[in-house]
Amino acid sequence: MERIKTCDWWTAWRKDVIWYCNTCDRCQKANKATGKSFCLIINIQEPSTPWDMVHMDWVTALPPGGDKGHNACLVIVDRYRKNPIFLPFHKDDTAILIWNRVISHTGLFKNIISDGATKFTSALWKTLHKLLGTKLSFSASYHPKTDGLEERIINTLEDMIRRFCAYGLELKYSAGFINDWCTLIPELELAYKNSVHASTGKTLSMLEKGWSPKIPGDTFKKDLVDINPYSSIFKLFLDKLRHNTNQSMTDSFEYTKQEWDESHKTPELKVGDLILVSTLNLNNIKGPKRFNYYFPRPFIIKVPHGTNAVQVELSGELERKYPNLPLSIVKHYTSSDKELFPLRNETPLEVPPLYPSEEKKVLKVSKERILGGESKIEYLVRYRNPQHEGR
Repeated sequence: MERIKTCDWWTAWRKDVIWYCNTCDRCQKANKATGKSFCLIINIQEPSTPWDMVHMDWVTALPPGGDKGHNACLVIVDRYRKNPIFLPFHKDDTAILIWNRVISHTGLFKNIISDGATKFTSALWKTLHKLLGTKLSFSASYHPKTDGLEERIINTLEDMIRRFCAYGLELKYSAGFINDWCTLIPELELAYKNSVHASTGKTLSMLEKGWSPKIPGDTFKKDLVDINPYSSIFKLFLDKLRHNTNQSMTDSFEYTKQEWDESHKTPELKVGDLILVSTLNLNNIKGPKRFNYYFPRPFIIKVPHGTNAVQVELSGELERKYPNLPLSIVKHYTSSDKELFPLRNETPLEVPPLYPSEEKKVLKVSKERILGGESKIEYLVRYRNPQHEGR
């Protein structure tokens, strides 16, 4: 700005220079997003009774456990009381697992919050819950804050499994591993439910039953006092607990929202605007990562979803990608004014596509199958490029 001031001058020159720099195509794609991020915290409608709204996710890539070789653990969290259920099972049996092991104890859910994994977006899953009257809510891509409740519990579960199971996986006996994670899940769940939750200040067992179950360490306490000796005031006791729980959840959200919103802002975007999408979560872009654009190409906003997510217009090789994106990974793109800068070179550098259609390189053949009634063999192939995995 100072260099231009010494060599030239015209009316509104400072405004034009700033606008020229802000509309530079190459700079907008190469510069990191600075300043306050988009996406203010929006409160999810809190449930009024237990098991009305649940968060759901899988812990996968676990070693085979138990006599049935379970390789995953389904985590279901009651949003009202933060009460979790840990269910070891096979990762392909979600619907049957929930129906046989959960619904019989909790009843039907009104709302299920999960990510956009194929297990939760399949036609069977959607049709089943449509018939049951359950609403399915999905988080946007690369936006774990939406379903952060079960993500935090999953981290705790993984920490517990790692501490109690990691050192015994090589030692086997007739029924499985000595430190088999499947056999320890009930004890780990009991220990978690007997710990005090930060948002309510109570144990999960206290909120659910009104008393805390005894654990092995309690058997050494001969003078253990009954936590609720008067059955006549038991209902009043539970009512006060639920009232305090609701108040604690409200206070916890207000505190979190205040801390979060100080470093974030509300976006001013509308249908038809151009936005740039960050490559932070993309791992298959050609060329040296240090030299690639942080925001390679602009997209058109097709449909806004509230104030924290948008649906973009995808075409060509990106047409089948999930179009809903959180605003935390985008920034506004400003187009250049051809009338104001007629001599500006509008031909940007050629940028490789986000998902390049390069030649597939086979990593390994995992499985094979013969189609019934046909002399045709299909192979499950894993490619080096994760976008090309399939049959």
